[in-house]
Amino acid sequence: MKHSLLAMLALSLSLSAAADSKVVIPDSTGFKFTDVKIVKTTPVKDQNKSGTCWCYSTNTFFESEILRKTGKEVHLSEGFVVYHCYLDKAIKYIRMDGKINFAEGGAAADVPYVWENYGMVPNEVYTGMTYGDKKFNTSELTANLSGYASVINQRKLKKLTPAWIDGFKGILDAYMGKLPETFTWEGKTYTPQSYAASLPIKMDDYIGIASFTHHPYYKPFILEVADNWLWYDYQNVPMEELLEIVNNAIDNGYTVAWGADVSEPGFKWRKGYAVLPVDKEVPDLKGSDMERWTQLSDKDRETEKWDIKGPVEEVKVTQELRQQMFDNKETTDDHGMVIMGKAVDQEGNRYFKVQNSWDTNQLYHGFFYVSEAFFLAKTMDIMVNKEAVPKNIAKKMGIK
Repeated sequence: MKHSLLAMLALSLSLSAAADSKVVIPDSTGFKFTDVKIVKTTPVKDQNKSGTCWCYSTNTFFESEILRKTGKEVHLSEGFVVYHCYLDKAIKYIRMDGKINFAEGGAAADVPYVWENYGMVPNEVYTGMTYGDKKFNTSELTANLSGYASVINQRKLKKLTPAWIDGFKGILDAYMGKLPETFTWEGKTYTPQSYAASLPIKMDDYIGIASFTHHPYYKPFILEVADNWLWYDYQNVPMEELLEIVNNAIDNGYTVAWGADVSEPGFKWRKGYAVLPVDKEVPDLKGSDMERWTQLSDKDRETEKWDIKGPVEEVKVTQELRQQMFDNKETTDDHGMVIMGKAVDQEGNRYFKVQNSWDTNQLYHGFFYVSEAFFLAKTMDIMVNKEAVPKNIAKKMGIK
């Protein structure tokens, strides 16, 4: 019996050791990141099977602002924002005779737009999911809405009637649920507008910023990407000042909503980093969501040229190179995230720490590290509190 117990113990220890040997440790990729500044955020979300990163990231950005101002953690409704954007985007699509994009994609500016025009609700009040769903899956919904909008755009009755909007809402209501007109939250009764007004957020305090040479610096411009369906104005600054703004924001306790290209082979979501190595031939790949960029086989994604083992020499990004990448479609409008920290690797190279909306089943539990070179080359735009903009740059922009 004694020998049996010893044998069982030895087997248990052996199995335990074998299991431990499979555990991925943070520096198993060759990188060892040390956080040097972290801004507290609300928990990582999961956009699941939807192209609504713009909403998840920007809601998290504003949740972080509420947390910074009040110390209180809230979860703003993604569904509420998405519902309104689907509807208003369809109306604009019809007004423009189908000559603009109608899709589930969007931009950070969409959240302030909904906030100011329709209000906001807690996620617990309206999830935008029916039939007991726990996570978003908008694939069938988007297909139905797109088909419907396309038919309406054909104007079969030669003139539009208000019925088309009711029909569009009917699809949204079936898939997402009817929007609340009033609700009770923490013992008080609100409308979406009064709830938004109760939060310590003023949309005039926030600004979108980008960096491109085909528009003059320090003046607002409309960024020419399909998901900017609102034709939102961004302030334009040199890329060095874009970097300075983000560093200043993090140093002073502000998060940053970040729109970027994630189609680069140096974007390694599962391994928790994004870098821009020199002398790498970029494969002809397009897309943005986690399924597309992390579920491919090793043969497809981990070619010998991109088998990065740790810190590498990166591209020296210039304003001209950045613009070239945008103009030739190497840099595309892919994904929205939240910059919420700064870090260094074992060689002292600087990174931003980023919160994503692809769940937590990844090396850093939903976060990853982006090199400064990757940020400079692949940033599409940011949104930030005006207070986080260095005064000398704010003065050039004409903001106070």
